Amino acid sequence: MYCVEGPHARQRVTVFLSTLTPKFYVALTGTSSLISGLIFIFEWWYFQKHGTSFIEQVSVSHLRPLIGGVENSPPVPGFSDNNGENETNRQNLSVLFHFAECKVWRNPLNLFRGAEYSRYTWVTGKEPLTYYDMNLSAQDHQTFFTCDTDSLRPSDTVMQKAWRERNPQARIKAAYQALELNNDCATAYVLLAEEEATTITDAEKYFKQALKAGETVFRKSQHCHPQNSQHEAQLRRDTNVLVYVKRRLAMCARKLGRIKEAVKMMRDLMKEFPLLSMLNIHENLLEALLELQAYADVQAVLAKYDDISLPKSAAICYTAALLKARAVSDRFSPETASRRGLSTAEINAVEAIHRAVEFNPHVPKYLLEMKSLILPPEHILKRGDSEAVAYAFFHLQHWKRIEGALNLLHCTWEGTFHDVSVYPQKELPFFIHFTAGLCSFSAMLAVLTHQFPELMVIFAKAGQWSISAPGKLPYQALH
Repeated sequence: MYCVEGPHARQRVTVFLSTLTPKFYVALTGTSSLISGLIFIFEWWYFQKHGTSFIEQVSVSHLRPLIGGVENSPPVPGFSDNNGENETNRQNLSVLFHFAECKVWRNPLNLFRGAEYSRYTWVTGKEPLTYYDMNLSAQDHQTFFTCDTDSLRPSDTVMQKAWRERNPQARIKAAYQALELNNDCATAYVLLAEEEATTITDAEKYFKQALKAGETVFRKSQHCHPQNSQHEAQLRRDTNVLVYVKRRLAMCARKLGRIKEAVKMMRDLMKEFPLLSMLNIHENLLEALLELQAYADVQAVLAKYDDISLPKSAAICYTAALLKARAVSDRFSPETASRRGLSTAEINAVEAIHRAVEFNPHVPKYLLEMKSLILPPEHILKRGDSEAVAYAFFHLQHWKRIEGALNLLHCTWEGTFHDVSVYPQKELPFFIHFTAGLCSFSAMLAVLTHQFPELMVIFAKAGQWSISAPGKLPYQALH
């Protein structure tokens, strides 16, 4: 059966449009204005609470996969056996890094939830982490520690649900359930090390168990790697777990005072996975070397990573400035410098500080203790205040150790900027603007339709006819 549009169909449309009264259009525009206003209010509230657009989040997370959209994520370095492919990945990443300075990054020196953040909560009764920060961490955990083949292993299925749990006790309980199913579940030990352990020593014990289990699973995944894409995804996950555990073990050793051991572990990890610069393990290494006062080694690391093809950070820029300042700070005097002028070494130190301040102007106030330090977040925004807090929290002691370094920073910083920038500002998402415009437009239509119902009905009918029969606007549509 075919449906043919003819004169009778058009006549029915004409009759229907002619029966619509002005009250209908007033009700229609008023309802549209109300609904769009409610959507706008909800979008604004959600953005204020979570820092993102609800419509955008739903579109990316749920609608995009249904319509076949696939988000291209950068390849995890170190997985390919082809040197040429790895080099291509390095070049592609280096291009992306130029645009990555302003994105949210995992804090390379983030604290332990159970052993450090929770202790702050016990003492003060306050939560040191924001909901948004913890939500980002939950997304990281699901990305790093889960894969499509988890449904094939009961323990991994339990852990997949555990990483989505909001309640810490529920996550810990799920980790124990996973260990009952499989005593070699590395991710369960990782969760217990992060959240149940109340001391760094306890966390280290859990991570050692995770390392033993993770290495076993990683070797099995390597043998299965060439078989299919599922095994490739599993290898990627098992590699993420292994790298994460080794890094955290090195951080445990650093916190427990075994700094040389920590440095060796970090160097071995960077050697084993040479393309992991995007994970910023070198920032952990820099901090440990500064604690050892191994300034020549610090300079060697900077020479490798303070490169134009890699993303800059406060740790890179301010450590470079600290080393330059160290050469002249002990005998630097503003009065003497103004009288005789700056030497070449002093000019180099001043320029390095200028470069660091230009990258992140928020850091000096924390290093000079003009602003109070708080516990660093689990995620930082490069060039923002969160990165400044995270850097100063761990590096203030290194600046204090070098005589005159903070004095030189103070003198130089005052002459760099008069007004500290407020970058980065939180920009309103597109859908906030869109819903606001839609609400305003529909409200304006509602007011006009209420004030001039006959005139607005004529325009509405004309618009309907122009859509249904372009170029043919009957006389009835205007009367």
